Amino acid sequence: MKKPTILLITPPLTQLNTPYPATAYIKGFLKGQGYTVTQADFGIELVLRMFTKAGLSRIFQAVEEGDFELSDNSRRILRLKREYLQTIEPVIRFLQNKDTTLAQQISYSRYLPEASRFDQVEDIDWAFGSMGISDRARYLATLYLEDLGDLIKETICPYFAFSRYAEKLALSATSFDPLEESLQQEPNLIDQMLLEVLEERLQEVQPDVVGLSIPFPGNLYGGLQLAQHVKQNYPHIHTLMGGGYPNTELRGLREPRLFKYIDFVTLDDGEGPWLKLLEYLQGERQVDFLQRTFMLQNGQVEYINGCLDKDIPHIEVGTPDYSDLPLQEYLSVIDVINPMHRLWSDGRWNKLTVAHGCYWKRCSFCDITLDYISRYEAAPATLLVDRIEQIIAQTGQTGFHFVDEAAPPAALRDLAIELIRRGVKITWWGNIRFEKTFTPDLCRLLAESGCIAVSGGLEVASDRLLALMQKGVSIAQVARVTDGFTQAGIMVHAYLMYGFPTQTAQETVDSLEVVRQLFLNGVIQSGYWHRFSMTAHSPVGKHPEKFGVVKVGPPEGNFAYNDLWHDDPNGTDHEVFGPGLAKALYNYMHGVALEEPLSFWFDFKVPRVTVDRNLIAKAIQEPGKPDSERKLARVFWLGHVPEIEFTMIAQKGQTIERCELTFYEKAEDFQIKTTASIGQWILEQLTILTAPNAPAITLKQLEESYPLDAHLSFTEFLASPVWFELREKGLLLL
Repeated sequence: MKKPTILLITPPLTQLNTPYPATAYIKGFLKGQGYTVTQADFGIELVLRMFTKAGLSRIFQAVEEGDFELSDNSRRILRLKREYLQTIEPVIRFLQNKDTTLAQQISYSRYLPEASRFDQVEDIDWAFGSMGISDRARYLATLYLEDLGDLIKETICPYFAFSRYAEKLALSATSFDPLEESLQQEPNLIDQMLLEVLEERLQEVQPDVVGLSIPFPGNLYGGLQLAQHVKQNYPHIHTLMGGGYPNTELRGLREPRLFKYIDFVTLDDGEGPWLKLLEYLQGERQVDFLQRTFMLQNGQVEYINGCLDKDIPHIEVGTPDYSDLPLQEYLSVIDVINPMHRLWSDGRWNKLTVAHGCYWKRCSFCDITLDYISRYEAAPATLLVDRIEQIIAQTGQTGFHFVDEAAPPAALRDLAIELIRRGVKITWWGNIRFEKTFTPDLCRLLAESGCIAVSGGLEVASDRLLALMQKGVSIAQVARVTDGFTQAGIMVHAYLMYGFPTQTAQETVDSLEVVRQLFLNGVIQSGYWHRFSMTAHSPVGKHPEKFGVVKVGPPEGNFAYNDLWHDDPNGTDHEVFGPGLAKALYNYMHGVALEEPLSFWFDFKVPRVTVDRNLIAKAIQEPGKPDSERKLARVFWLGHVPEIEFTMIAQKGQTIERCELTFYEKAEDFQIKTTASIGQWILEQLTILTAPNAPAITLKQLEESYPLDAHLSFTEFLASPVWFELREKGLLLL
């Protein structure tokens, strides 16, 4: 039987600036198995259909002809219909970087029609400072689109959102009833546009299988709309569903009504389960030997996992394949001014995983029992850089977002060394843990390899709660690590949490004080407060009694089960702190009001700070381990091989041979003067270290090659100005 033709779809909406990588991963793998695979991001395709002159005209007409009770804001947008229709296509081209000359008009003239989203623009000069005209224009153009989104949401499509499309229908949906009810209603105009996109693609591809990747709750409704159309009009096409949402929310799936739309739902990594399903559909595998798959049998939902094959190893999943995706059509928007969040929405990033799973997997608030975290597998740096080069060749883009839960320090070190060794120039960022392995030298290495930003969880900045969370870091350690990244020129974003079980008002205020000090000392540049959310697959969700929680809900239903509400009798009323925490953080990111008392941010009485007002400054100033105690560290040189010049000088009646090493570097040239023997030894070692296939040399091995006739012992040399100069200019101990 011939292999089926496959259409992979990401339903609306995830990001407007770059494709979500799941279908690219599955396509890369299945192509390697000999399947014909086409992929599509219906989020960007739907938005580009809506926001043309023709599409927007249809939207305005539907609003005008509908029986809607309009707000003043929506009436204003309708009155400015002509201006919106005239500007929509130029604005989209600008956001696609196809007409950058429009930036001046958008920024400094009345080019864009303005509705309520522009009420926040009074702070734009303060927020953007000296940032360029293009950034300012991109932000204003984003507000313009969001105004139109507000009109759509208020009228023809109540669940419309640019990144959380119909999210509330799927969020914590223990019952399938709300989704079923919505799916049975007559499609609205936005649904119709989505189905038009689907129909065109079905006619073009003629697939035997439609696979839907559902990464978030906001993708589920759109995915089921698409699946419903396929089932009603092409019953011979098989529908598959997988992704982050099923992995976390549908592990106890018992709802038969879902299978009116979807034939198979798979859990965890899709490569193995989907390959087994395709073999089953080809008649090459019995149903009992499927892998991690839900299906309907005799009217009952059955979970089938009789497959005897192991999971596909991380090193064998192949390279993500971004072909078919309209990479030049995505929109670079700036929806928030937070500098790290900008990276999510602005610019095209190739998404890649350094390692599968999390090497730490102990945090009590995290879904550590699930495969995407619990099964840790690393890939060799040579393979990762091979994949990076393949993706660059395919996409023409050198920006990479490493989407690991927490990228391992050792793997990042090896990746950085391989990128530098092969001369592969990329720009990258990703998520890490603020652990002590990230030394200042490692941070410098990562910066040299193209790292521009890292994000990591400080969570509740309280050592008691960090220990309760089993985070494996302390506040002082976070301060030193973030300082190392900052000194290397890498932006640092801190994930912050409030509302963890047993957290007191005192700990919340003290946590804000720690955050204030981190900004005051310039060691983090960005942050975001998240309200703690208990999930069913985390240690705190599985054993709430260990964390002082006495009541948890809701009870499990037939459909989704993940987000849990809980009562925390030992904690405080966390909800009241949210606005003040967010307001303080927004100002701290702009260097404003850092000396104000913390009570300034709250409209109710809060406890006085109890942490040391110099806690972070003292942590940063704490000296690190001296080089003489790091003999097993690997020595790495970021620069070039110097030129050497020998001279003879007379000193106290003796003729002494000296030398001068001249280093020609990217930013500046510099010289080091020393004795001939030490200078010759430095030249030899740097020549070895910069060779194309340089061996890994430790400081201890460097000591063993140190010249016997040197006027300083090796320990004395490690405390000399020559050594300090080399360390400052790029000699790293890793």
